[in-house]
Amino acid sequence: MKDVTLVLSDGTRFYGKSFGYDACVSGEVVFNTAMMGYPESLTDPSYAGQMMVLTYPLVGNYGVPPFSFGQDGKLPDFMESDRIYASAIIVSDYSESFSHWNAKESLGDWLKREHIPGVTGIDTRQLTKVLREHGVMMGRLEIEGAETISSLSENEDYGSVNWVERVSCKDVIRYNEGAGKKVVLVDCGVKANIIRCLIKRGVEVIRVPWNYDYTSLSFDGLFLANGPGDPDMCGEAVEILKKQMSSSRKPICGICMGNQLLAKAGGATIYKLKYGHRSHNQPVREVGTNRCYVTSQNHGYAVDASTLGTEWRELFVNMNDGSNEGIRHISNPWFSSQFHPEACAGPVDTEFMFDRFITTL
Repeated sequence: MKDVTLVLSDGTRFYGKSFGYDACVSGEVVFNTAMMGYPESLTDPSYAGQMMVLTYPLVGNYGVPPFSFGQDGKLPDFMESDRIYASAIIVSDYSESFSHWNAKESLGDWLKREHIPGVTGIDTRQLTKVLREHGVMMGRLEIEGAETISSLSENEDYGSVNWVERVSCKDVIRYNEGAGKKVVLVDCGVKANIIRCLIKRGVEVIRVPWNYDYTSLSFDGLFLANGPGDPDMCGEAVEILKKQMSSSRKPICGICMGNQLLAKAGGATIYKLKYGHRSHNQPVREVGTNRCYVTSQNHGYAVDASTLGTEWRELFVNMNDGSNEGIRHISNPWFSSQFHPEACAGPVDTEFMFDRFITTL
């Protein structure tokens, strides 16, 4: 294993060893407090441009499942996309030995095959404390003799890039064709399990690029997917959404980035959280009730609920910091969640959000 130095933008340095692909990369350094689910998280397009720090100390002990695809050949069986999107993964203690009924290779071998750095031996508790106290920041990995393959140049900052444009599909893709109701899914960096959850409920899914004008298509409902980066970079998507909302009352549902785009189309503003919500244990409360749910989350931006228009209400709030976790329209069937009801990985307590959407079609 080669020596690795993680250098944060404030000059703080952490030292570890390489167990993945030896490459010098840069990205926004963020932490995730989940205890499992690294195959799903690494393949979540919402991590594009970010180096993922896992706070759970032991990582790699259950290996990596196969990169197989279903009968239609369009969706992976166990991953959330067709490749790793995170720039790097940083852990405290990497386990080279793995054991799981569905494991086909080690985490380290997978990272090497996909040219993604992995770092072990870093004091992730201290690193997380730095990010928690000072906020997420840019960082770079330095590996002696390694080539530089970075998604960010020296002059770029994470917030200056339209990451949604980089990860969205380029063409229209259809799933479950001919199955009754049709749902247009705006791909801002969609996780595969969102599509699986919709297909499981018997609808045809028409997946379109983030800036595709779907308003002339024939469909029954609109779904706004998750995605990476700053939603303020997605002006085209917001304008198309406004066009749709002004001409039709067709049901709309959003997840994560979709929540923020729906809020922006309704006139609200977005702000960046100090260190974001990335975990499987975020508690949220449904507004107007005492019902609380434990949710899976991955976002660094949030809706400023105080800027919502008079026709909009909060649907969920975060029980830790009071930030917005979903919105709803008071009269039209338009609603969204900031958390991930499809989970994968994480708790499935809120998968009923898909049922709510389907019943409105």
